[in-house]
Amino acid sequence: MVDYIGVARIQALMDRVGVAGLITGLAKEIEADFLRWGEFEKSARHAIHSAVGVIELMPTADGKLYSFKYVNGHPKNTAEGLLTVTAFGVLADVNTGYPLLLSEMTYATALRTAATSALAARALARPACTRMALIGNGAQSEFQAIAFHAMLGIRELRLFDTDPRATDKLVRNLATQRLPGLRLVRCASAAEAARGADIVTTVTADKRNAVILAPDSIEPGMHLNALGGDCPGKTELHADILRRPDARVFVEFEPQARIEGEIQQLGSAFTVTELSEVLAGRVRGRVSREDVTVFDSVGFALEDFSTLRWLHRLNREQGGARSEIDLVPDLADPKDLFSSRSAGAERARA
Repeated sequence: MVDYIGVARIQALMDRVGVAGLITGLAKEIEADFLRWGEFEKSARHAIHSAVGVIELMPTADGKLYSFKYVNGHPKNTAEGLLTVTAFGVLADVNTGYPLLLSEMTYATALRTAATSALAARALARPACTRMALIGNGAQSEFQAIAFHAMLGIRELRLFDTDPRATDKLVRNLATQRLPGLRLVRCASAAEAARGADIVTTVTADKRNAVILAPDSIEPGMHLNALGGDCPGKTELHADILRRPDARVFVEFEPQARIEGEIQQLGSAFTVTELSEVLAGRVRGRVSREDVTVFDSVGFALEDFSTLRWLHRLNREQGGARSEIDLVPDLADPKDLFSSRSAGAERARA
């Protein structure tokens, strides 16, 4: 039997531990794995694109455990009452190849994306940041808001979305959370939201080369948390922002970011730094308070690996209703797969 975490179970874990508690705990797991970056098998994710979206597989392994995530991105879905992004993942034992966990990862991806964003900002942004612009108020936005409040002490969120109903939803949902001292400011444009912000988070969904942030919106010392550009032909930042002489650009895994990130707009000679180098102390994230740091995040398989391993442990530690799924046959004779079908049919009839 294989452990199973479905939607109801992860909702229960969020209620029991709290969204902020899950994000901060997950950030520690992700940071620990980034610090052993060299132990992982790494590759850019495998993507199948269509005219309306993308379906991707994201694998990695550390020699002991293997994981993959299936994830889609279909911006048109919300018009049909469906989620833009859904996901599930598997954690497996490298020694036997047997799966250990099958988990939903729609909620889990939102949690790990927020944890990684705040982890990177803690390493790259100026100390004592208090104001953040949150541009794009869709399904990821609550998780980002909670992460930055909990991990960086953000006290003012400047909100903008082209759909005012998305901002209404975000304000309504954040009101149900314990976020002491957090002030929400609605803005009429992305430029207004960015004005005076220490950190600017962009998390929009349209699959196109958009200019969510223009060069004249950028102020010295800002940290840009660019999340929405995550596939070929999908970006959020004007390329001149990346070309600024005071800009320092950081990515998760450079070969993947070259294909999918904001830096797809620039040539292969453009210099970036992987986040693991900063977390390990080999490269300084910010040289000056006036630097403009950019976290060009597309999401990487290591973050999903950390999430699945941690959820597997947390699921067992938290008690309550746990589930298993008969994903792999349990045979008396491992060379006799055929006859086991009869036993399975008998159990099904019983």
